[in-house]
Amino acid sequence: MPDTPESSVRTPVESPGEHALPCVMTFNANDPSGAGGLSADIAAMSSASAHVLAVVTGAYVRDTSDIHDHIAFDEEAVADQARCALEDMPVQAFKVGFVGSPENLSAIAEITTDYAEVPVITYMPDLSWWDELAIESYLDACAELLLPQTTVLVGNHSTLSRWLLPEWEGDRPPSPRDVARAAAVHGVPYTLVTGFNAADQFLESHLTTPETVLATARYERFEATFSGAGDTLSAALCALIAGGSDLQSACAEALTYLDQCLDAGFQPGMGHAVPDRLFWAHDEDDVEEELPSSEPTDSMLDANDFPLDTTRH
Repeated sequence: MPDTPESSVRTPVESPGEHALPCVMTFNANDPSGAGGLSADIAAMSSASAHVLAVVTGAYVRDTSDIHDHIAFDEEAVADQARCALEDMPVQAFKVGFVGSPENLSAIAEITTDYAEVPVITYMPDLSWWDELAIESYLDACAELLLPQTTVLVGNHSTLSRWLLPEWEGDRPPSPRDVARAAAVHGVPYTLVTGFNAADQFLESHLTTPETVLATARYERFEATFSGAGDTLSAALCALIAGGSDLQSACAEALTYLDQCLDAGFQPGMGHAVPDRLFWAHDEDDVEEELPSSEPTDSMLDANDFPLDTTRH
């Protein structure tokens, strides 16, 4: 028989090990508009070189303008998806987005408790589209069940303030440290507060503990309104932590990534703009500016060990 040509010999697939992609598990709802939810998680985490174990917790009924409804999966279906994958693959980080019901939060909290050494990134989106009683029961369950397992809580300043400091009566809005202190009451060591209103039409993101603000990123506002930015940021942060980055470096890189996603953002329908999470895959010559933005300025940070690239918003 003739010898088999060397070019036809296949190299075996590598066994899991130090050269394998880190695995991250995300619990989130499917978003048929592609703005947020699992669509955002998978694209952002893959961009950060992570292998995504995506657990579907339900489905939005939405377009790029509004969320009209949400259909939650049964908690057993959520738990079965996760545990089956976890028995096969080790994960380096969990992300929890909007999961639709207190029952699903309970099932996820049981899982994260069983993997106590694995960091948990919890993202709390704006739930103002939902029924008030449903919001209250969901937030109460999240505070009681999931926040004690959470490593980093991510959310917009107004969303987190309304949730964690509902009786705030100060003359000024709560500071990021005030929000972090409120989160720490439930066991959260780190909080990434985004969208903090600063002077001169700037917004700030703060990585903070109850004791200190570890770093601040400052950037100009975009003129466009985006859907899916929070899911994008929290997913990228989760994947970067899974890849071995320390928290401050992961926050810096995740914020830079989000900034670039928004700079390249586009409007796929008649509603809000969507971050382009795969901006890095396009040829620069083929990409035209889709959205109006401010004049470029440098981002401003209060810590040298929290570098951030120049941004445009």
